[in-house]
Amino acid sequence: MSNKLLHEPAKPATPATETGAVSAHPAWRGVAKRILPKTYLLLVLVVIIVIGYYVSADFLTLRNAENVIAAASIVAVLAVGQFFVILTGGIDLSVGSILAMSTVIVALTLQAGMATGLSVAFTLFCCGIAGLINGLLVVWLRIPPFIATLAMMSAVKGFSYIIQSTSLIQITDQTFVDLFARGTSLGLQNPVMIFLIVMVLAALVAKFTTFGRSLYAIGGNPEAARLSGLPVARNLLITYTMSGLLAGLAGLIAAAQLRQGSSLIGVGYELDAIAAVVVGGASLMGGKGDPISAVIGVFVLATIINVMNLVGISSEPQLVIKGAVIVIAVFLSSAGGVQRISGFFRSHLGRRSARTAG
Repeated sequence: MSNKLLHEPAKPATPATETGAVSAHPAWRGVAKRILPKTYLLLVLVVIIVIGYYVSADFLTLRNAENVIAAASIVAVLAVGQFFVILTGGIDLSVGSILAMSTVIVALTLQAGMATGLSVAFTLFCCGIAGLINGLLVVWLRIPPFIATLAMMSAVKGFSYIIQSTSLIQITDQTFVDLFARGTSLGLQNPVMIFLIVMVLAALVAKFTTFGRSLYAIGGNPEAARLSGLPVARNLLITYTMSGLLAGLAGLIAAAQLRQGSSLIGVGYELDAIAAVVVGGASLMGGKGDPISAVIGVFVLATIINVMNLVGISSEPQLVIKGAVIVIAVFLSSAGGVQRISGFFRSHLGRRSARTAG
């Protein structure tokens, strides 16, 4: 045995618990980063519910809860499609018009005597084609998503108005109404079941599929994603098509709830979907967020609006408050608001501690 080994002092053994804590720390930190945004949104939602309970006796009634969920189910389906587009760094301003087109097409086809299932399938096909055209404009013609979907919003709205030909089209097909509005499945109203299924499937796709993970990469750095061999063009086409399909599905729910088709139904829905995704913590720069948080964002905004309606706040102040909520959400999610606020407090407390020590 060498002298070096004889005279070198033995190193103290590292406790197993210490090693485990060190190795587990990054894992726990990753879990916390995934869970905290949802926890934060749920806490915000709970606070709003408590406020609603104290300001209005009608807030926690079953009828009011059903009204909130029924209205939110439409935006929730829209928000999931909008989330995937925003995840890639894009935006889809046409979803409200596609929703309206969906109500018109399904109402016209049902009025013409088409079978319910075939009418639904044809409507979703048309909406998917509109989404695919958005993708082609962005991918092949390289038009910025804002401009491409803004043009599609105008075109689809005009097309819906032309084929509508009357002020509105009544829907009398009870099977369709039960399927997308009045019926229940497993004790839940069908609109609730639909958006829950859409949300869960979207969460699984975003988290556990190659396609979902590639969308995060595209949103983070499209050029790096392309150079790494990801099919950027194909995935963008799928994403915009999926947004169109989900807008069509939301239109079916709206048509069944209102029992009519109209080219004016979708006004403002695209902004509600974008606002919900942003409130849910997604970044408009892309590469950040998850569909569950987007749906929670829908219910945060829907509950705020419901409380304001119950206390009698008129529509104009509601728009101001809604705009303020969106600005705060964008500041916290996309503009580094959390880091800037925490940095301010660290700096302030550091100067205060230095003055105290001096």
